[in-house]
Amino acid sequence: MELLDVLRSTGAVRDFTDEPVDDATLTRVLDTARFAPSGGNAQAWHVVVVQDPAVRRRLRNLYLSGWYEYLALMQAGLRPWSPVNDRDAEADAVAAAADIASAAVPGFAEHLDTVPVLLALFADLSGLAAIDRDAARYPFAGGASIYPFAWSILLAARSEGLGGVITTIAIREEQQVNALLGASGPLALAAVIALGHPVKQPTHLRRAPVASFATIDSIDGPAFGDRS
Repeated sequence: MELLDVLRSTGAVRDFTDEPVDDATLTRVLDTARFAPSGGNAQAWHVVVVQDPAVRRRLRNLYLSGWYEYLALMQAGLRPWSPVNDRDAEADAVAAAADIASAAVPGFAEHLDTVPVLLALFADLSGLAAIDRDAARYPFAGGASIYPFAWSILLAARSEGLGGVITTIAIREEQQVNALLGASGPLALAAVIALGHPVKQPTHLRRAPVASFATIDSIDGPAFGDRS
């Protein structure tokens, strides 16, 4: 595929066929993704390819607890765990997670253990240049050395005819996930990535136009890209 086609058609895929993804294909995906940029070229990532069925089921169960909290927050009209959320409102919403879990229709989260490829992505904190580590606001700069790699996995997968999704829900149970997968020391869970042959490959993604998010010279400056 042409690069621009890949960039414009790589969306989140959570519904996969039963067709397996062979190790050679996954190796090619990771071999391409490793060229992603990172601060100081530290490449401070580690990928666990989760294959054991029992480990997959345990990871799914840990994922589900955070997933139902996510749904509860969404149902309450909150952006899940936004740094600017009212924490009391969040707590009230999360209290309904058990009820949501009991009524949930099984979907991607409930079947996470059966996706063709399940990857746990860890960041080595000792290799991150976290420029905003001591900022008064929520820090995020360190992720610039990890998430381009995660996104490159999806782009490389798309070029192989696969689809997938990057999800961070499992971080809600990071301590237990780390214990399950043997991560310790400076390793921190950054994402879980699911890959497979999509039931339907996205071809047209819905995104806001450039003029809706780009301005000239200041936040309240004229829209950039507005040709109307």
